[in-house]
Amino acid sequence: MHYLLNVLLLTTIALLTCIAFFPEPMPADSGSFTYAESGVTREMEPEVSEAEIAEVVRGNTEFAFDLYEMIGRECGNMIYSPYSISIALAMTYAGARENTAVEMADTMHYTLPEERLHPTLNALEQEIESHADQILGSGNEPLRLNVVNSIWGQQAYEFQQPFLDTIARNYGAGLRLVDFVINPDQCRMTINDWVAQETEDKIQDLIPEDIIDIMTRLILVNAIYFKATWQKEFEPEDTEDGDFHIPDGRTVTVPMMKQTETFGYTEGDGWQAIQLRYDGDTASMVIILPAEGRFREIESRQDAETVQNIIDSLDYRRVNLQMPRFEFESDFSLNQMLEQLGMVDAFDMNAANFAGIDGLPDWLYIKAAIHKAFISVDEEGTEAAAATAVMMAGRGGPPVDEPIDFIANRPFIYLIRDVPTDAILFMGRVMNPAE
Repeated sequence: MHYLLNVLLLTTIALLTCIAFFPEPMPADSGSFTYAESGVTREMEPEVSEAEIAEVVRGNTEFAFDLYEMIGRECGNMIYSPYSISIALAMTYAGARENTAVEMADTMHYTLPEERLHPTLNALEQEIESHADQILGSGNEPLRLNVVNSIWGQQAYEFQQPFLDTIARNYGAGLRLVDFVINPDQCRMTINDWVAQETEDKIQDLIPEDIIDIMTRLILVNAIYFKATWQKEFEPEDTEDGDFHIPDGRTVTVPMMKQTETFGYTEGDGWQAIQLRYDGDTASMVIILPAEGRFREIESRQDAETVQNIIDSLDYRRVNLQMPRFEFESDFSLNQMLEQLGMVDAFDMNAANFAGIDGLPDWLYIKAAIHKAFISVDEEGTEAAAATAVMMAGRGGPPVDEPIDFIANRPFIYLIRDVPTDAILFMGRVMNPAE
């Protein structure tokens, strides 16, 4: 199962009735926002079975390949984290109801009952992170893997207690209180700064300008950062420029790393595969190399079962390995892709049902789901990061109580004041507005 986790993370690398909040000041660099917690802390030893973890991993891998096909239609080089996307949407799924929940589960391959899904995702995240920072390799450098979640909610908006408890207990995400109505761009910068900090500045400006507005009520974010050295590093002096043949028939010159060592290796009709382990032996990169002229054919046949069969057939062989040094990032909106995969209602303001979040079955919907990822592969190892943000908005003006009449159809007094100091700048009265 660890091999499957490695593939999931590395080869495809890679969202309250009011409750009683306990506001805590945010760190000094967070602006004027507050951090609020419920009385629920993260469950550090959730009781889940190995079968449940395997089921979640299987579903996430199937989603990874569903998304691979979608992304592959739109770009050449790509990097994404299906794990990050799955976690961000799982937090959102905690508040979905009726057909919205059904479509989300089908699209994301959430096959466990919801009461088992969230604890299992919690256990999986903790198991994955336990592999990092504990095992030092020969270079005394720990594998680094950081997975963090956060939710950012509109001040004074009413969220459901069970929703916040689920997020806190299983994802360790407390509610950060912000004001999307008054300071939407400041909120955007604060969330982006948090993502950058959690990903060692590899994911910058996750949320673009003008996407947060006065109707935004909740943003759910996952960030993941990975860094590891190869178990068998490449010697930089062996790296030489070499030809790399791209699909349109042209050849480009790139730095090619080289080494001859023993690796996990297998091959089949029209393809070869190799596994490169990272120092500490708890993570690896698996590379599937189609034969020349057969890339599209072999790529189209890849799915969760096929890749698992490849991993299971790896055997140690002496390999003369050459591979390019590379670095790039990808960013894209998930809205259309997820809708094409069957998650339709969640993005439809007239059909979405996220009553589990705010108690209102016809109010919140997913306005935008954004993903951004980065990867760098060189002679020493791999650094990768990704972040996913799910932005939820209300479909009209915020729900309010029955209005109170205030009809200024008679003389009235007015004043203009400076709010921070309470200084009255202007004051007067209206006796006859027609004069």
